[in-house]
Amino acid sequence: MKLIIVESPTKARTISQFLGSGFKVESSYGHVRDLPEKKLGIDLEKDFEPQYTILPKAKKRVAELKSEAKKSEKIILATDEDREGEAISWHLIQALGLNDGKISKTERIVFHEITKSAIENALKNPREIDMQMVDAQQARRILDRLVGYKLSPFLWKKVARGLSAGRVQSVAVRLVAEREREIEKFKPEEFHTISAKFLKDSREFLAQLIKIGDKKLDKFAVKTATEAEKIINDLKDSDWNVESIVKKEMRRQPLPPFTTSTLQQTAFAKFGFSAKQTMMLAQQLYETGLITYMRTDSVNLSQESIAAAREKIGKTFGNNYLEKSPRIYKTKSKSAQEAHEAIRSTSPDAEPELLRPKLTPQQFKLYDLIWRRFVATQMSNAIFEATSVDIAAKSDYVFRATGNVLKFDGFLKVYPQKISENLLPPLEERENLALKELKSEQHFTEPPARYNEASLIKALEEHGIGRPSTYAPTMATIQTRRYVIKDEQKRLKPTDIGILVNDILVEHFPKIIDIEFTARMEEDLDDIADGKKKWQPVIREFWGPFKENLEKKSEELNKKEITMEKTELKCPQCGKDLIIRMGRYGKFYACAGFPSCKYTATIEGNSDKEPQTDLGSCHKCDTGKIVRRRTKKGRTFWGCSNWPKCDWATWQNPIEKENKTDNNTEDPDS
Repeated sequence: MKLIIVESPTKARTISQFLGSGFKVESSYGHVRDLPEKKLGIDLEKDFEPQYTILPKAKKRVAELKSEAKKSEKIILATDEDREGEAISWHLIQALGLNDGKISKTERIVFHEITKSAIENALKNPREIDMQMVDAQQARRILDRLVGYKLSPFLWKKVARGLSAGRVQSVAVRLVAEREREIEKFKPEEFHTISAKFLKDSREFLAQLIKIGDKKLDKFAVKTATEAEKIINDLKDSDWNVESIVKKEMRRQPLPPFTTSTLQQTAFAKFGFSAKQTMMLAQQLYETGLITYMRTDSVNLSQESIAAAREKIGKTFGNNYLEKSPRIYKTKSKSAQEAHEAIRSTSPDAEPELLRPKLTPQQFKLYDLIWRRFVATQMSNAIFEATSVDIAAKSDYVFRATGNVLKFDGFLKVYPQKISENLLPPLEERENLALKELKSEQHFTEPPARYNEASLIKALEEHGIGRPSTYAPTMATIQTRRYVIKDEQKRLKPTDIGILVNDILVEHFPKIIDIEFTARMEEDLDDIADGKKKWQPVIREFWGPFKENLEKKSEELNKKEITMEKTELKCPQCGKDLIIRMGRYGKFYACAGFPSCKYTATIEGNSDKEPQTDLGSCHKCDTGKIVRRRTKKGRTFWGCSNWPKCDWATWQNPIEKENKTDNNTEDPDS
């Protein structure tokens, strides 16, 4: 019996369907070894030697897999094909004792999709563990542990407990914080647009002013209402004539197949899926054999998949929808691994509608998107007729009307995209036109938009920071740590604590948060994976300066100077000064007499408003005052100032429940 070990039970079940009775497929249920939770786990005196331990949750599973391995003639490790998957296989060898000579042979196989042909081909072509990939993953883990385990306690001492810092997450927060400051500093500028509405054959169409005399006008050329009004007055009683008509054929190509980041961006734009949600759904589709591996930065497609897609297009839509020759996409990213494939459906014949009954609504949406994007890559271009009409008024003014007409939908038949079709009426040069309306509109320039998850991932990718496997965890971490929250439009806004931590890191640990430095570190990790560098020197080069700076800043920085602000307010309980303190969940009012007086109050909206002090007496003990508090997860509630002696609490603002008694004593964090 041959034992195949994969990470997930779903993947194990899918692979089992393709194999005969001579194989047994088991799951490790993810990682089995890691650095210890409660200590650094890196021997700094022995060239950063990691001290791995079997995870508590994996001990039982490791024992079961050991037992199965002893009964098996061969152990085949079939974890994912990326660095993390390679490291999991290596950790399994160590944890199961597969390298102690007692087991006859261990093999490693990889595949990009979970299909019968892919599994059979992988079994025919086993290989050894790629230790360069393992070393790259180890280096990333050790770097992240050194930063997190050393810098996080610094933040606990100087700011608030529970904070964390990380290489990629800190750069992500920096981008969000810097964008917020751009928005705050932005000063809107006024500009005006001049448009003319014409009527021809009962059809209205618009033209925009583009030229006055020899001067071409950009979007912001008309800056004031006075300038706009002068133009409007100058054009009164003018004749309007068609000066020129230009028609040309425009072709639009289909977009490349999905990479991890473009899938996350598109799923957010179309469905509002978070990066984490998208990757969870993609993992489910991959493990059930419907799509190829979902962590990739390549737009490459295999020749077999291209041939299958082209055959499907010809049969289903006709040869006029089939691109004349296979369309090959090349990635623009230097770090992309072209040996990998883009994300695609494993079979073009597995149409989404046929699978709808077997999928959840969210799985269906994502699969439908991936299938359509993949098939569209081999379809013919969409063809438009673009018309541009210049209309002259007097001798100096030129207005332009544009129209687009879709002549052939091509790939848009499968992968629809937003198209602005604007059909102009039939027009001829030198034709006189009837003006229906001439108007100016006031506009103001707008600040840059806050990042959403998709645009932040795109920014990280453009800067060369992070890799396909890190985008979703990074988005989740910065929100779980409450450095960043989502506004009403699901855009990312830095919190007070996020801005403070970012400012501290930017000022005192510039390398950790430097965008170029972080990108170079990612390149170093790529070089380790490619065998161009050894991992220990890369860590050593980082650790020396980082340690020295950390020790220096630990002595220099004072917590009170960082986290406390004076106010002119007085504590409503003891009369001492109120100060603004910074906690894990942001700014709040606190009594300067702490710990003898534990009064605190929330600063609503993080502004300098006076804390509410007229909420009345506690409904349970009568001696305490009702004060606004926050749970460990940052949710607001109202409780007794005598806590923990009195446990009265309510979720609802007592002012909104005026003249009512609320004896709710539930634990707000329960």
